[in-house]
Amino acid sequence: MNRATHLFFMGKGGVGKSTSAALFSTFLAQKGYRVMLVSLDPAHNQSDIFERTLSDEPVEVAPRLRVSEIDEDSWIRAYLKDVRRQINRTYSYLTAFNLDKYFSVIKHSPGLEEYALILAYEHLQNKYSDWDYLVFDMPPTALSLKFFALPSLSLVWVNHLLTLRQEIIEKRELITKIKLLKKEFERDKVLNKIQEQRKQYETMREAFTNPEKTQVYLVLNPDKLSHAESLRIFHSLKEMGIRLYRTIYNKRPANESCADIDPVFADIPSLNFPLSDTPLIGTEQLQRYLQANEREVQRHLNIC
Repeated sequence: MNRATHLFFMGKGGVGKSTSAALFSTFLAQKGYRVMLVSLDPAHNQSDIFERTLSDEPVEVAPRLRVSEIDEDSWIRAYLKDVRRQINRTYSYLTAFNLDKYFSVIKHSPGLEEYALILAYEHLQNKYSDWDYLVFDMPPTALSLKFFALPSLSLVWVNHLLTLRQEIIEKRELITKIKLLKKEFERDKVLNKIQEQRKQYETMREAFTNPEKTQVYLVLNPDKLSHAESLRIFHSLKEMGIRLYRTIYNKRPANESCADIDPVFADIPSLNFPLSDTPLIGTEQLQRYLQANEREVQRHLNIC
């Protein structure tokens, strides 16, 4: 059973996105939940925050809290390997042709980064589906938005491919026919693969647009650049059918809210992490900060 709730932390670089993700993860683990914090950001600040050498293999940094940092290059290689495997399996009748020369082109194709992140995301959600929370420290805004848009964009292409393949089957009768117990069954490897991919992307799109499954946290600061990028994130996600779950307003002046920056944020629950007198580096420092501000954080999160 896939019960894990997925938390995605987005925002302009430097607003405190990675620290916010680390604080949330630590807080949830302290409340007894099993939490996996994953950095999808190439900058990989979680290693610095937790003062650990992190990799694709999760490391336990506190009771019930594990942290990992995705190696994008390794997942790109895994994606290309999977593409090669699918082509060789699906188009086995073309083995007489030398297909290897085409892979040198595929590895330079645009969009490999978001496909690699999607592959890593699918792996993690399947492996840790029985955990309580998967927390994702997201990459820069452009790549994050491409990540969320990928299922919908891929479905456009997959649906066109499905229509094309069905026309090919009808016109050229390329179906492999098998007889079993005097009944005839039709099988087409390419068609089956396209249908499989369509189901995969539909499932992912539904998960991204389900607020009970996906919660997007937008971290922002009270400056013009952060404001402009935050608005872009808000409107782009809205077009995809993904709503912001909560804003985290860092470095805000006293008595100012996100609504004071822009009315578009007025109806979105907001949380402010009080300014820390010391750098939030290391598990113990994160825990001390949360202990000092537990009432404030608890009031906003409504957890436990």
